[in-house]
Amino acid sequence: MSDKFAALKAHHAKVADRKILDLFGPGAGHQARAHQFSARAGEMLLDFSKTNIDETALGLLLTLAESAGVVTQRAAMFGGEKINETEGRAVLHTALRAAEDAVVRVDGRDVMPLVRAIRGRMVAFVNDVRSGAFKGQGGPITDVINIGIGGSDLGPAMATIALSPYGDGPKLHYVSNVDGAHIADTLKGLDPETTLVIVASKTFTTIETMTNADTAKAWMAQKVVNPAAQFCAVSTAGDKTTAYGIAPERVFGFEDWVGGRYSLWGPIGLGVMLSIGPEAFGEFLAGGLAMDRHFLTEPLATSMPVLLALVGIWHNQICDYATRAVLPYDQRLSRLPAYLQQLEMESNGKRVSMDGVDLPYNSGPVVWGEPGTNGQHAFYQLIHQGTRVVPCEFLVAKQGHEPDLAHQHLLLVSNCLAQSEALLRGRSLQEATAIMAKKGLTGAELDRQARHRVFPGNRPTTTLAYPKLTPFTLGQIIALYEHRVFVEGVILGINSYDQWGVELGKELALALQPILEGKAGTDGKDGSTVALVSYLRI
Repeated sequence: MSDKFAALKAHHAKVADRKILDLFGPGAGHQARAHQFSARAGEMLLDFSKTNIDETALGLLLTLAESAGVVTQRAAMFGGEKINETEGRAVLHTALRAAEDAVVRVDGRDVMPLVRAIRGRMVAFVNDVRSGAFKGQGGPITDVINIGIGGSDLGPAMATIALSPYGDGPKLHYVSNVDGAHIADTLKGLDPETTLVIVASKTFTTIETMTNADTAKAWMAQKVVNPAAQFCAVSTAGDKTTAYGIAPERVFGFEDWVGGRYSLWGPIGLGVMLSIGPEAFGEFLAGGLAMDRHFLTEPLATSMPVLLALVGIWHNQICDYATRAVLPYDQRLSRLPAYLQQLEMESNGKRVSMDGVDLPYNSGPVVWGEPGTNGQHAFYQLIHQGTRVVPCEFLVAKQGHEPDLAHQHLLLVSNCLAQSEALLRGRSLQEATAIMAKKGLTGAELDRQARHRVFPGNRPTTTLAYPKLTPFTLGQIIALYEHRVFVEGVILGINSYDQWGVELGKELALALQPILEGKAGTDGKDGSTVALVSYLRI
């Protein structure tokens, strides 16, 4: 692999100062690059032509993917092999959205009957809640609180907002932070007699989740005789959910081959299904399945997830751009950057390869972003004129959900395209000088003011365009990024499906709690922690 990376590094060194705009060429053929450096999956379009990737670089990147075994590992993942080697688990979130007649085996057992049975139970429960057959003490359920953290919160919270035009069920609220302010602010204004609580914790021991669940239960108990009757759980710990008072028919589990940050497609998506209904949720699953089929059947050179991953490898490992900005020009995807932070940074934020050897290159980039056009009036200043290059990934829909506000959607799309064009073209000192000269400036002041208005340009972007943000489209988008993470992980030679980096902080927090309570001493703690404990101890 090192020779493949070295070849890419050498090529990049030759073309690093080249203007991306020059790659488009002159005259009538200037659109050829846009067609060559793009990919389609159904009606979705990925344009990566505004990057410094040329035919040579793309060829080297595809060779890198082939030599890394992307095709073999892809088959292993979909085939139920235990590619999560450090935990000895299969990686089969794709089974949660597989076709009705699919057969997926783990250790020789077809897991699809169980997947379909749990989904059937979810559908029955959701239909009961939405129809009013399942009631709270005070009548039909009006509000649902989903209590989880990490993958049990970010995915469903993001999807519920994204699909709000389809949200004709009870109102969903998401609580994740153990900070009491989060649960307190959420409970204000809700009626405990018509509220349903989902406790999402596979082990039913996650301290943040269970602390918030206890708070919600105590709040509900002030008015509801049997608060546990208005609780359901997404968990595999049946003994613990029973002890908590939750009836088995309201407990929905999932197997250990579904990682938390990949679990939205199954019971973790219960809140989403309650909001949009089983039919729309089925369309969401169908979108994910469509992207799976695209990923499985398209050659690497035309596979959207593979190409998106190769763009990421080029920018991060080859060009040494440390971050990537995800910029959805779609307000309802406002939580997508936060969702992708976990999906990408928890998956590929590793320091050793599969065999435990230190990586010879950087692993995953820092992922961040906000929806447009808000970001244009905040951090785009740094993206356009800062000293660091930040690759930008735009997302935009051809059509919005508000036909009477079509003029605003047109303005939104115009801004999206303008930003990617501005990052590509920039503005030269000569152009800036001409602009300021027209304002009457001369001499040294003209030069000084012009320099403040220079845009370096030549900053890489991709654009993911789609017809409309429907459940099907959202399924495509999420599955696209899941597979991008997989491909990047295979190329880097790391395990994208464990997350040991979250463990140490949890262990230390458990040890610090009794110290803050005055029940234990500070022996073994560093001086800074001791001083902070002294200040913060109540």
